[in-house]
This record gives sequence, structure tokens and C-alpha cells, in this order.
Amino acid sequence: MGLVALFENLKMQIRTDLNKTYYVKTKLTLHLLYMNKRLLLALMPIFLLQTLKSQDVTIQVNAAEGKLPVSPYIYGRNNNFSDVLGTPTTLSAINLYKEAGLRFARENGGNNATKYNWRKKISSHPDWYNNVYSHDWDYASQTIQTTIPTMQTLWAFQLIGKVASNTNNNFNDWTFNRSQWWSGTSQNLAGGGQVNLAGGNKALVEGNPDLYLMNWPADSTVAILDHWFGVGGLGLNKNNFMYWSMDNEPEIWSGTHDDVMPTQLSADAFIDKYIEVAKKARLKFPEIKLTGPVAANEWQWFKWSNESLYINGKYYCWLEYFIKRIADEQKATGIRLLDVLDIHWYPAVSADAEVLQLYRTFYDKNYVYPNANGVKTINGGWENMQTNEYIFRRVNDWLFQYFGANNGITVGLTECAFNASNPNITAVLYASILGTFADNGTELFSPWTWKPGMWETLHLFSRYAKNIRVNTTSSLDTVVSGYSSINSNTDSLTIILVNRDRGSMHSVRINLSNFAVADGSYNSLQLSSLPSTETFISHTINALKNNTVDVTGNSFTITLPSLSTTAVILKAVHTDINQFHTDDDHGKTLKLYPNPANESVNIAFDTDRPIISNVQVFDCSGKQINTYFAEFSENMPVKMNTSNYEDGLYFIQVTNRNFTKVCKLVLER
Repeated sequence: MGLVALFENLKMQIRTDLNKTYYVKTKLTLHLLYMNKRLLLALMPIFLLQTLKSQDVTIQVNAAEGKLPVSPYIYGRNNNFSDVLGTPTTLSAINLYKEAGLRFARENGGNNATKYNWRKKISSHPDWYNNVYSHDWDYASQTIQTTIPTMQTLWAFQLIGKVASNTNNNFNDWTFNRSQWWSGTSQNLAGGGQVNLAGGNKALVEGNPDLYLMNWPADSTVAILDHWFGVGGLGLNKNNFMYWSMDNEPEIWSGTHDDVMPTQLSADAFIDKYIEVAKKARLKFPEIKLTGPVAANEWQWFKWSNESLYINGKYYCWLEYFIKRIADEQKATGIRLLDVLDIHWYPAVSADAEVLQLYRTFYDKNYVYPNANGVKTINGGWENMQTNEYIFRRVNDWLFQYFGANNGITVGLTECAFNASNPNITAVLYASILGTFADNGTELFSPWTWKPGMWETLHLFSRYAKNIRVNTTSSLDTVVSGYSSINSNTDSLTIILVNRDRGSMHSVRINLSNFAVADGSYNSLQLSSLPSTETFISHTINALKNNTVDVTGNSFTITLPSLSTTAVILKAVHTDINQFHTDDDHGKTLKLYPNPANESVNIAFDTDRPIISNVQVFDCSGKQINTYFAEFSENMPVKMNTSNYEDGLYFIQVTNRNFTKVCKLVLER
């Protein structure tokens, strides 16, 4: 485009700006620029910045629509607590978790969980010569329960059939190379193997797994439930250890655990193992949350090894086949076998612009994933045009198809890592995923790799977002998104705004409906321009920038810096946070019995189908003292342990897709 044409184009854009003063000043500037083209070239970036800034974004927030409980367990992380007896988790680490608002801890160690022997407290490490080392899940769980009793923790059952038996047959990696990593750390050298100095994962002589492993049937793996929660056991509170992973990444066992499984077992053989363990676990712990199949990566979402899964002439990709098989078995036996469809993800995308869009992989049907691979096999062949993943939307469709409506099965991502070195890229992507997961009812999220920018983002969401998601739409959603949530009393609303633009700020107009806000100034908290080093210290010492927004007529405008996350916290007019009441929406009545109660109370309401609900406990001052998710079914109350609460008056609130209910509870002993 020529300079004159470019000038005319800029003038047309500027004339559409409603700010007449800005237009007059710009018109004079343009006149000068016509007189000096060299000056134009020097000042062109300034004009482009002004033009970009004038491209406003409009966000609509409707506090009465799209209400959905936000799972506190999307605020999770892997590998937080020491499981080595005598080497405790540091007090500074525990305090960090509390201050940041960490709610969910996946502690099973991933690949190291598959051959964990809970009786001997040892496990074989497949990524380190298969050597056997001490791990004490009892010790870690006792630490968690003692130091952060509100933490929810995910452990794992072993399904492969073998676990560690002793530490006497390890490869002496210290003598070999002072225990340094090299390309041969995955060689099978425990049990008398001979090292291949050329590297790679194949030893010159394979170690004998019988020397360091033992058989481990389904009864042995689920017996940990008796050990932890049964009579004469450790006395752990099972409400804090509800989630149990059905092993880890079984689709690639022939690679990660080739000492046990040099040839990959079939999909049906794995599902048979899964069903056997799931039934036995459910019998011992009826309220347990079973997560599976813990698929390894994008390829494994769709493919089980090199199998072609056909039934009666129809091809099934791996996750669809798994869901169908589990649904068939559940219908045949009446035993619930799956609670959270759990996957892992390690995208290879590394360009910043592409990394920032990865949050769209889970639910957005329009997003073209640059590294789409396994999805191309979804129909049994290779379809190069298949580039849209929307994996959790697909999973939810399959769950509906095979289990029916209101099946109560949710989704989770319990391992992932992203290729971003800039903490601002990391923070904005993480914020986008947290917001997307809250918007869509994702139950679990625990990244494996943790980088600067993530503690800050976790803290902003976990400590300032509310527990019920509401509808929010953006006129430029792939660049600037809004994620809104209200509290149970509907008197406080947090709007989290994410600007993914790497080079430009954006002026955003937010319009509120069904949430009356008095005109005035309200607090905002912003993360932007983060340095490369960690900035989060505590709830009060961090990188959050405090500011205010001015609300007029239930609307406000805010300018968002590039690569930023901003929370705006609003209060409704004429509300009282301690004023609890009950109503009877849709004819549902919340019942607590016995009431008064002592050691436990049953919570129930009329429902003709299973439904996941958020249960919250408030003391008489209105302070929330506990929150968790539970599944309510017809004629099946949820029992809540109240033995740790002092006598007095409490409020129990239940929130789900259909209603929010509150009842008074009196504890007397």
C-alpha cells in the first residue's frame, strides 16, 4: 500500500473514533506528516499503537446464566510432599502451598506409581535403570493430613501386576557415573543387566526383573484402603483422599515398563485389569473417585498401540472404546466404575503465538491444533484434514452416548507441560486454561512442570475467584477473554480478564447484567510484566498490582496491558454475607439428618438421577470452613464427617447445575 493510501486508511479508522478531541489532534498530525514522509516513517509505530489501542473489546457478564460449580481441584499440582521418611516437606514449602491456595495434590509420582509396593514402601523407577528406591505414601499422607487438612490428594492403584520387592539388585549408578543423567538411564540394568555404553534404552544384557519385582494382584493393590481407612489402620480421613488413579499411562507400558511388559498388552486385557481393580476398590470405599484411563498424550487419546478396535464393523478410537467398555460393564453389574476421565498432555508446540492458544484444545471445535496427530486416526484410517481436537468435548459426548445424561462422570488433566520460557506467556496460558476449565466443569487439573508465573496465577484464581461460574462472552475471545464467578450468596462477583496479545494493550468495556453494582470504585488485581525469576512469596508479598475501576450504570472500562491477567472484584448492592436463607427452587428440599448431629450428618435432596454438587460448610459468622464435591443419587444421602467440628451452629450449602440450597446444622455432643 502506498503512503498516501495508508494515510487515507488511517484517517478513515480515526474518523470512526468517537473521541472528537483525539480526531482533531490526529488530523493536524496527519497534515504535518503529509509534509514530511521521513517523519511519517519515524512515527508510524506510534500511529499503529494508537490505532490498536482504539480497537475496543466488549465483554458481557450475565450473573444469572450458566451457573456451574467451580471445582477447587483445578487448582492442583504434581509432586508437592516428601515421601521419604526422615526427610520432611519443608515448612516453607507447606506455607507456600497454603498461601498460594493449592487445593489439589497429585502425589503418586507418575511412572513410579505403577510398581509401587505400599507394604514395603518401595518402588521401581522405570526411567532410572528400574532401580528400586524407598517411597512412603503413608508418611506423605500423614504429613498432608496434619499440615493442610483441607488438601485433596490423588494417589494410585497398581494394575500392571508386578511391584518392587527389594532394593538389593539395583544397578550401581554411583560407581558407573556418579549418578549423572545420560541417554542410557532407561536401560533395564536392575537385576544384573549389562550396560550399553553407546547409550539409548537397550542394555547389552537385560536385567532379570524376577530379582527385584514380585506379583501384585488386584486384592493387594486395593488393600491399601484398609491400611489407611480401615479398623486398626492409620486412621487417615478418607474424605481427603477421595481420588485414586487407575495406574498411569497404560498405553505405553511396553516402553516405560518393558521389563514387565516387553510386548504391549491388548486394550481389552487392560480394561479387564481396570474393571477388576475398580470393583474391588468400590466395594471397600463406596465414595471413592476412580480416575482413568490416564492416557499418556495426544496420540494415545485416540490410539491403543497399533490396535484397530472394531466391534460389529464399527471402528472405535481408544478413549471412545474405553468409555463404551466401562459403560457396558457398569450397566451389566450396577457397579460404578469411573468417576473422572483422566488424560495427560505434552504438546510439542513452542512458538509463543501458538502456545498462547493451546487452552482451546480441550473444548473449542474451531481451534486448529498445529500438532494434531492421533486425532487424524479417529475414524480408523489417516485423515489429514482432522486437525480439531476438542478432546474434552468429544469425551463428554461419548460419556453421554454410552452412559446417558447426568452420568456424573467428569474430566481431568493430571499431567501436562508447556514449552514457554517467558513467564508472562506461561502465566497467561495457565490463566486461560484455569478459566476454560472453570467454565466447562473440568474437575481435576495438575500440571507436571511448574514454571515462574504459575504460582502467581494460581494464587490469583484460587484466592480471588469465586466458586460458581457464570456466563461471560467476549467480542474478541481468542485475544481477550473474560472468566467470571460469583459466590454462593450471589453478592460478590470476580471477573478475570486475560489479554493474550503479545504486543498491544486493549481497552475493554465490561457490561454487567443480573448483578446490581452501585456506582463507584472497585478493586482490581493485575499480573503483567513478570520477570524471569519467581516473584510469589505469600498472599501479601507477590507481583499483584492493585488498582481500581470505576463502575457507572453497571458497566466499566479497563485498559489491559499485553500478556496480562486482571481480576476485578465487585460487590452487589444491599447484601449481607451472613444472611443465609433457604428456598425451594424446582421443588427440591435440602435435608440434613440427624439434626442436631454429632459425629456425622446425612445430606440429601430429591433427585431422580445422579448429580455432582458442591458442598460447602460455613460457621455461624459466615466464614467458609470446608468445601468439597459429592455425587448425590436417588435415595442415597451423602454422609459428611463432622467429628472435627466444634459444637455450635453451621450452614450447609449445596450447589449444582439446578439450584443452590442452604440448611442450618446444629452440632451437639
